[in-house]
Amino acid sequence: MGARARLMQGRVLPQGWLDLLRQFSLFVSAFLVYDLVRGLVEGQGATAAFQNARELISIERTLHLFIEPSVQAWASGSHVMMVSASWLYVNAQTSITIAALVYLYVRHNRSFYFVRNMFLIAMAIALVGYTVFPTAPPRFMPVWGFIDTVSDITGVRNSHASGVMTALFNPYAAVPSMHVAFALMIACPLARLARSAAVRIVWVTYPFLMTFVIVVTANHFLLDAVLGALTAGVSAYAASWLARVRPGAWRFSALPTPNVSAARVKAS
Repeated sequence: MGARARLMQGRVLPQGWLDLLRQFSLFVSAFLVYDLVRGLVEGQGATAAFQNARELISIERTLHLFIEPSVQAWASGSHVMMVSASWLYVNAQTSITIAALVYLYVRHNRSFYFVRNMFLIAMAIALVGYTVFPTAPPRFMPVWGFIDTVSDITGVRNSHASGVMTALFNPYAAVPSMHVAFALMIACPLARLARSAAVRIVWVTYPFLMTFVIVVTANHFLLDAVLGALTAGVSAYAASWLARVRPGAWRFSALPTPNVSAARVKAS
């Protein structure tokens, strides 16, 4: 019975309780700093954010890429599609991302630390983007035909709150799209690790689905998605460089995590 309990604990806690607490604390701290700094950046004001949004529209129109109003108008014909897209937008950054990270930590612990480093680097890059280029999302620009489907359908309002929540919320954090960045940073590793072709296809299509979601809910422009993908790419490259510093701990590995009673990966 004791051996079975240790085996079960080894599967759930590949590196033990201390490492689990370390990773949990690291992510919580990173997200708190990320949200706090992102919220403080809002102090730059709305004028620059709306001007930057108009510049994005101008660039997209020049490139013949300004299709967001047409895409949202088409999708609005299906109530089920809009409700599903709004639900996915609200939950993608929390439930789906957290579940994916937990799965990586438990089932593919060797690969978790590489993905963790990608996320931390991407959030740092995003904060630079929010500071340098604050941008109003399409939903704030009804003159172009956009509607705020997330608030209209789900009741989740992106409005200014009071107290602590005011500091943690920035309505002008559209560039880059971290919904797309997060989607890529969990989809690519999980697609590589998937043993089933069907599961692999699901993860390969997930970033494209997320791009569709952010457009039909009027939360991002297409260029925001492109910059989000670029953020994920730069983060992956930086995480690969960090892996050279600690190849035994931070590299990505598609090999199964060895039993806890075997060699433990030294990670932090």
